Amino acid sequence: MELNLTHKTAVVTGASRGVGLATVRALVAEGVRVAGAARTITPELKETGAVAVAADLSTADGVDAFMREASLALGGIDLLVNNVGAGDDVHLGGFLDTDDARWTRVFDLNLLSAVRATRAALPSLVERRGAIVNVSSMNSKLPAAAPVAYSAAKAALTAVGKSLAEEFGPQGVRVNTVSPGVVRTAIWEDPEGFGGTVASASGVDHATFLQAIPEAFGITTGRMTEPHEVAALIAFLLSDAAGNITGADYFIDGGSVKAL
Repeated sequence: MELNLTHKTAVVTGASRGVGLATVRALVAEGVRVAGAARTITPELKETGAVAVAADLSTADGVDAFMREASLALGGIDLLVNNVGAGDDVHLGGFLDTDDARWTRVFDLNLLSAVRATRAALPSLVERRGAIVNVSSMNSKLPAAAPVAYSAAKAALTAVGKSLAEEFGPQGVRVNTVSPGVVRTAIWEDPEGFGGTVASASGVDHATFLQAIPEAFGITTGRMTEPHEVAALIAFLLSDAAGNITGADYFIDGGSVKAL
């Protein structure tokens, strides 16, 4: 399939690892010039050849500084992937364990980072008739008791994507959402990360917890999604091959979400 992405420019947030890094690699392989931001620039991101910018995307100043640098480096923006989210601050606690400070942090990173990046990119996206993909989560459809703030922020991100698609579609900008289920990233695989925390709370060792994930999350395919699989879907939605798709929300979760 010809994606016709060669010579396009793209901005990817949360680009240093996981889905973000896989997306940068997929776009670079298609001939896209990419600028990627993360709080910490990893060697893996540098190796992609993308313009790598260290930025705290949970703050307005951090997003603004990155978007200015990305626009200057790329000479304009054709494609935007709002991927940053979750991170190391995913909290297992329920509603009464989530104070105002945590709600604010989670919404700043998972929702407002996308709002701010999109606002900065839209003049160029309108001029170039570009495309946006927001990376949400299956939690937007199946909110769990915990992490409550994360689920709410991702649901809001999905709603914002729908609104953007409606408002800017007549100006040639397509906006879609990708909602992964459990993806094989450090969030789950790092014993010191969220997966390790859940394992400990469940009273099992981390390795046993990882093996039990497909059954626990009702994954029909019996395995976690790989980051490159999410990246491939994102690249498709950004491409000319998806030229009449907008306002859609694509789940890539191995069948975890059973609802119609």
